[in-house]
Amino acid sequence: MSWSVDICMKLGSLDLDLSMDSDGGTVALIGPNGAGKSTLLRTIAGAYSQVQGRILLQGRVVFDSEAGVALPPEARRIAYVPQGFGLFPHLNVLENVAFGWRAQRPHLSRKEHEAAACAMLEEMGCAQLASREIKQLSGGEKQRVSLARALLVEPQLLLLDEPFAALDITARRSMRAFLKSQLESREIPAIVVSHDARDLKTLDASLYVLEQGRVVQQGAHADLAANPETEFVAEFFDAEALASTD
Repeated sequence: MSWSVDICMKLGSLDLDLSMDSDGGTVALIGPNGAGKSTLLRTIAGAYSQVQGRILLQGRVVFDSEAGVALPPEARRIAYVPQGFGLFPHLNVLENVAFGWRAQRPHLSRKEHEAAACAMLEEMGCAQLASREIKQLSGGEKQRVSLARALLVEPQLLLLDEPFAALDITARRSMRAFLKSQLESREIPAIVVSHDARDLKTLDASLYVLEQGRVVQQGAHADLAANPETEFVAEFFDAEALASTD
């Protein structure tokens, strides 16, 4: 599924001006701290409304401050998985997964919402977690549950902010492969933010380098590693080379 995102906006002291497009698959945003990566994901998702500018998804205006257009998150058909998974601690696993589905389909019964959530947990290989409390889950289990909640709403675009940051090394390797298989089998395009080049290499992501709110370089993993155009890009792939020797 091809997709495109065009953004020109001001958010506080940060100016965002970029276009991203893909014939499908995963796009990754990398950049130094404060470059605007997480802010960009939240803005695309509709979590921020006090901004000035314009956002187009697939050529469709979802936000325009001058025209007074601001589609709510559920109308954008975007699923957003924030850092730390974003699960509700007062709800169990099944209730967490069903949450977004209830918002999109309020006409369905509670039983129907829970049946859809159960089916998604089964697909994700974690049906046994349905009655668990969030505090009882491991990092890898929380990641699967948060991904199940995001995928249940059948998004046209999936946003993932540091999806592996809270995981240990073993869980991180496993979840990289799991996420790749889920995205490929479901043919869902995604934008991923990560500080680890190994994550992006496994996901076979096209890279966009964001510095000070603007894209300064883009391309395939191997191309950017071989021809870094900024100090950050060079250091990013130097860190990957060092990590691979650990």
